[in-house]
Amino acid sequence: MSRAPRQDSSPAAPDHRALLDRGPSLGRPVSLGRRSIAALLLTSFVGVAAFGWPLLASTESALVGHSTDAPWLFALLLPLLLAVVIAQISEGRTAGGGAPGLDAKAVALLGVLAAAGAALRPLGAGTAGLEPMFFLMVLAGRVLGPGFGFVLGSLSMFASALLTGGVGPWLPFQMLAMGWVCLGAGLLPGAATLRGRRELVLLAGYGAVASLLYGTIMNLQGWPYIAGLSGSISFVPGDDVSANLVRFAAYCLTTSLGWDLPRAALTVVLCLTLGTTVLRALRRATRRAAFAAPVEFNPPKD
Repeated sequence: MSRAPRQDSSPAAPDHRALLDRGPSLGRPVSLGRRSIAALLLTSFVGVAAFGWPLLASTESALVGHSTDAPWLFALLLPLLLAVVIAQISEGRTAGGGAPGLDAKAVALLGVLAAAGAALRPLGAGTAGLEPMFFLMVLAGRVLGPGFGFVLGSLSMFASALLTGGVGPWLPFQMLAMGWVCLGAGLLPGAATLRGRRELVLLAGYGAVASLLYGTIMNLQGWPYIAGLSGSISFVPGDDVSANLVRFAAYCLTTSLGWDLPRAALTVVLCLTLGTTVLRALRRATRRAAFAAPVEFNPPKD
């Protein structure tokens, strides 16, 4: 007499391969909670003040360059970046079933991407403004979110400065500016739904604008202290902010635009040609890390 097959009433084990292929739910950007937002706002406020205070300086102020205030800014920037990381980690521990926070796997991915960005920067060596690291920072910020992106951009600039010997008064300003580039990429719309050619066009357009704005912001860091410029583009301490901004615009158009446009063009080309491959690799890495996957402990079966 044949016996009917035994029905197993125990719940089926989860198909981990299916979890990895479930789509953007396990590959969405690292969350940005209230503590992270507060830390990012404070860091950005300090950065804006550091970049813009010469415009508000009086005629009697001694503008001797950022060589004096850069060490203080750098000393303040590091704990602020640490505050962003701690906020992301703490929110990851309390997120429960919600959006993922920054955990050990995300920190490991942060280190890998920062090293990759630092290695890409010397390839262009700043020649004619060609800096291939920009496209990676834009794509990584898009996939992994604004908080992760801000820390990634800052750390990549710091690591590349150590790698190339580019440590100087400009370094903390470069870290802030690149952090803002990655943060903006993480804030672009459609992170969980927009895919394909439209996403590449969005990222290429943002990369072009961000490349131009990066050069403009970094010009503001050094322009007030450059001597020997003509009166139409030189900084005038104590003058109206609007008048100085007109001179600053003329300075950017006549000096750095030839560097900023090639940087923007290279970023667009790399985003459109390599964007699909890099985005797929980054999203696969986040799915395999499964930042949002809940940890469950099942008792052994008898």
